[in-house]
Amino acid sequence: MGITMHQDTQNYDTYTGSRVPVKAWTRGVEIADNARDQLLRSAQLPIIHSHIAVMPDVHWGLGATIGSVIPTLGAIIPAAVGVDIGCGMMATRTTLTASDLPDDLKPMRNTIERAVPHGRTSGRRKDKGSWWDVPTRAGNLWNEHLSTGFDLLCEKSPGLKNTNNLHHLGTLGTGNHFIEVCLDEEQRVWFMLHSGSRGVGNRIGMVFIEKAKKEMGDLLGSLPDKDLAYMKEGSENFDDYVEAVLWAQTFARVNRQVMMENVIDSVSRLKGIPKFKADVQVVNCHHNYVNFEPHFGEDCWVTRKGAVSAREGELGIIPGSMGAKSFIVRGKGNADSFHSCSHGAGRLLSRTKAKKLFSTADHAAATAHVECRKDEAVIDETPAAYKDIETVMKAQSDLVDIVHTLRQVVCVKG
Repeated sequence: MGITMHQDTQNYDTYTGSRVPVKAWTRGVEIADNARDQLLRSAQLPIIHSHIAVMPDVHWGLGATIGSVIPTLGAIIPAAVGVDIGCGMMATRTTLTASDLPDDLKPMRNTIERAVPHGRTSGRRKDKGSWWDVPTRAGNLWNEHLSTGFDLLCEKSPGLKNTNNLHHLGTLGTGNHFIEVCLDEEQRVWFMLHSGSRGVGNRIGMVFIEKAKKEMGDLLGSLPDKDLAYMKEGSENFDDYVEAVLWAQTFARVNRQVMMENVIDSVSRLKGIPKFKADVQVVNCHHNYVNFEPHFGEDCWVTRKGAVSAREGELGIIPGSMGAKSFIVRGKGNADSFHSCSHGAGRLLSRTKAKKLFSTADHAAATAHVECRKDEAVIDETPAAYKDIETVMKAQSDLVDIVHTLRQVVCVKG
């Protein structure tokens, strides 16, 4: 495959040599060889519409490249959507200001940690990251938005019943999922969190990734990567997947809503915190999902694998690492990016490499200004494991405008 790269007069670079071009908003930021090669393999697929768009937080991912926008005609690639279906962000601005917060923020972190199940206990059906007794509010939202759809999914895929579904509604998870208390440029307090469809979304993703591979049959071997197996419109698997993935995306959105409500309630009960409102400005957006949209003269399935919708005027969230800035942004509706922007800073180092390179002392120094965990278990999330968020934002200046700049003062990790 003869790949060439050239710089456009636009703010992106174009890679050609695959069936369709790859347009990358990566000027000034590193794009690893394995990520670039993975993108070019995806661009060989016959179902790709127009081109693949690449965000500046790009890095290699399982199934498809994280930080990519993949438009497909008449088909969806389940592994490109992945197993953390509907993963995304929620942010809420409050009427609190920095002067309303106590000097010691550890009690605030502790109360948030008690209010939202997080982390995981291996080998237990009900681990510490799930509800033992489902709160009334989570149960009501499950019944209102999710119960009927879940029963229909289980009729077709009975194995979904044996997941942490309702017991995960309103829980954080592990890895790069987080809850933060932040201050904006005017010292106003925000709550921000990051999570998705949890255990049930993971199972849905895995089930349909395997179904896609089976559906392709003998054609699987002709793909540049077996994880790029796709389902075509008109097949039973395709219709079932669309039903399941849209349900999981609803779960993810409601999951974030429940967590945010519990964060607000727990902080409001802290001694010394004045009464406040937390609905001044609210953003709740996916960054790992599929959606049916019109682009370049065709209605297509747009998979944003670590990317945020950034239609003109649309608000989104781009977080940095746990020791850096985050941003509330407004989309510019850039057509070449399929109206998208990055979903964060993007990993610079793998989790394994980060753990080898950095010590707890390094991590403590990098997060000295944040009330957060400083132990060995979170070193893979240390700020130096991520790209520089300022550089990432500069590379996508034609995709979004910055509305608010946030810096975290409390961070809860799973």
